[in-house]
Amino acid sequence: MIKKLFSLLLGLSITTGFSQKLQKQDLDKLSLQYAKDSFDELKEFFSISNDANYPEQIEPNVKWCEAAFAKRGFKTQRLETETVPLLLATREYPKAKKTVLVYLQIDGQPVDTVKWHQPDPYIPVLKEKDANGSWNIIPWDNLKGNMNRDWRIFSRSASDARGPDMMFLKAMDILNDYDYLPNYNLKVILDFEEELGSPRLPKAVLDNKEALAADMLVIFDGPRHLSNQPTLSYGARGIAQISLEVIGPRSPLHSGNYGNYAPNPAMKLSQLLATMWHEDGRVAIPGWYDGITISDDVKAILKQVPDDEAQIQKDFGIAHTDNIGNNFQEAIQYPALGILGIEAAWVGKETRTIIPATAIAEMNIRLVKETNGDHMVKLVRDHVKKQGYHLIEGEPTEDERMTYKKLARFNSKVSYGAFRTEFDTEVGEWLRKGMRYAFGEDPIQIRTMGGSIPISPFVITLGIPAVGVPTVNPDNNQHSPNENIRLGNYIDGIKTITAILMQKF
Repeated sequence: MIKKLFSLLLGLSITTGFSQKLQKQDLDKLSLQYAKDSFDELKEFFSISNDANYPEQIEPNVKWCEAAFAKRGFKTQRLETETVPLLLATREYPKAKKTVLVYLQIDGQPVDTVKWHQPDPYIPVLKEKDANGSWNIIPWDNLKGNMNRDWRIFSRSASDARGPDMMFLKAMDILNDYDYLPNYNLKVILDFEEELGSPRLPKAVLDNKEALAADMLVIFDGPRHLSNQPTLSYGARGIAQISLEVIGPRSPLHSGNYGNYAPNPAMKLSQLLATMWHEDGRVAIPGWYDGITISDDVKAILKQVPDDEAQIQKDFGIAHTDNIGNNFQEAIQYPALGILGIEAAWVGKETRTIIPATAIAEMNIRLVKETNGDHMVKLVRDHVKKQGYHLIEGEPTEDERMTYKKLARFNSKVSYGAFRTEFDTEVGEWLRKGMRYAFGEDPIQIRTMGGSIPISPFVITLGIPAVGVPTVNPDNNQHSPNENIRLGNYIDGIKTITAILMQKF
């Protein structure tokens, strides 16, 4: 029925494929209609738990994706790893000139159910903002009628990245329903451990190099520019993790009986962390910024991103920024050292009058293309040792406890490196052509995203350029409670991907 309706409405020929005269308003109508027709499938997909910390949650996701891609004419193949598989979906077309590899993420961050304003974070709900700025649940069936583009679907992974996954599937439905034949082959790699840092991905790419071979990589993931305008991103920072735990007494001690006598590991950890940064936010570890330069040409590229720095600070509720780079875009061209969380004993109503046994800081390093992950971790490790600490990886021995005044557990992992693609590559021009087709103008072009996605194994092993097509609203609360996707972004995302896939080489 949909095919017949839009064939009449748009004057398109189902037998000959899309008319090259298809106008922007036609894409608008198609993306809206196919979005409306997707919500039952979307709800089913969003409702599957997908925390990769629990591998048993992943298998239902793999099976769902196998069925969804087979329905769109793809052949699927599991790429087995030590834990859960990756899934490769392939669609070949006659007279293909190129092969495009698409990366999609399926798993999501853990959930803290008490901080979600809905019965179950995995069961999507539709919400509308009231005059006081609060988001209230409204009937899901409202999606069948006239939709408000500012309504939002709240669910874990709604934006990161099940929303983009569904956008891609619906774009394929449009191409299939109108018998549009690309002049390139499609390979889609689905990652089910991205939020764990994709630890098995580098080996899987190496082991399956021939199956994954392509001319370019496109990543449908991430939020648009803060202005929520159409965006392309040509790079992303890599990531490494560090767990730093200062060892104190064998067990917690009474703070009245032993304060001023037994050293407090929380205090020692605070002092240690304070040595790693200057007061203005710059990392104080020697050699941290070595090899990073921003030329005048690069600065000109960065300045074309329409950031409103005053508004960004207002939105974040901060009176100033760290002194790294001259603006937001410059700041994310440098490697960052961050504290993700600190824990020592108890706080709030659980506070106890003790000296804790240990104090731990979970940290990460955001890498840039010029930095090596192992080298950056070594800089941190060497810095901690220079502060007088003896480092261990496991539990301290009795001899270590009685020998070293400063004792800390240091564990690290480099997940993947950064990548960056030049603007003037073939994949960049192909994507820009699609974005112009959809929106009538060039997208905002970002040299490097602040976040991290596991793309460097593809770039390095396969030797191909990679560019990201972010589609979701920037205020989506990804990784946080009450993650959401704006309906307007979901509809525009379908239009974006459809327009891109329509472009010929």
